[in-house]
Amino acid sequence: MAAPGSGEVSGPTFLTVAEVAQVMRVSKMTVYRLVHSGELPAVRVGRSFRVTEKDVDEYLKNSYFQTG
Repeated sequence: MAAPGSGEVSGPTFLTVAEVAQVMRVSKMTVYRLVHSGELPAVRVGRSFRVTEKDVDEYLKNSYFQTG
């Protein structure tokens, strides 16, 4: 845990839908579809969604598949 006043934030880093779309190089609508289908876990903050960096990394890691 970060010391008070150190400026460091402990815990997960949350991304907006736009930031997730940019990282994944897809549209925001694609991210919304993944969130609403339950494929990408998210928390609701007011009227918007936030996704942890860890969950984005996990989703991408699990999306790899072998070809040929």
